[in-house]
Amino acid sequence: MGTSSIRKDLGQLGIGEKIQHMRSNKGLSLQQLAEKTGLSKPLISQIEKEQISPPISTLLKIANSLDTDISFFFQDQVQEVKTAVVRSDERIISPRRHVQGKARLGYTYEALAAPKPFKKMEPFVVTFEVKDQEEVIQFSHDGEEFAFVLEGQLEFSTQEQTIVLNPGDSLYFDSDQLHGFRAVSDSPAKALVTVSQ
Repeated sequence: MGTSSIRKDLGQLGIGEKIQHMRSNKGLSLQQLAEKTGLSKPLISQIEKEQISPPISTLLKIANSLDTDISFFFQDQVQEVKTAVVRSDERIISPRRHVQGKARLGYTYEALAAPKPFKKMEPFVVTFEVKDQEEVIQFSHDGEEFAFVLEGQLEFSTQEQTIVLNPGDSLYFDSDQLHGFRAVSDSPAKALVTVSQ
């Protein structure tokens, strides 16, 4: 069986519908959720209408504000499991879409442990595009983050520093600082990234 027939696109999971449903159940308006997350009202509206694919940091902020776990968005049904196995051809992958307006997000991600809800870490395989420095979009969110470079050359930047990582290099940082990544080699870079909530 080919991978395209098993793998799910984020759009197939109805993330926007889940967010809208949870927001409504909690009696929150778009404006109130925007204030809780620090995100813009139009951005949340676009996510709920499935017009854009949200980056990991945005999903983390929304999940925290709705008192849920980011893994809730990656599941067809939430069920408690003690052990979660995700075969390489069963990963949920984000589509290549713009984050807002004409800005490219600059990466796609594959969820590696979606079947396990309410976990303390969320692992992904992230593929970073080759971009110019001025195209990098920096995000911040609560928690900590770990990245282990698998392929290519990856640049990590904050407002204070820029670090270039090669295959086999790793990085651990507080993700409440504005940060961004880009591939700086001739081809995209790939990393195993784990985000804590």
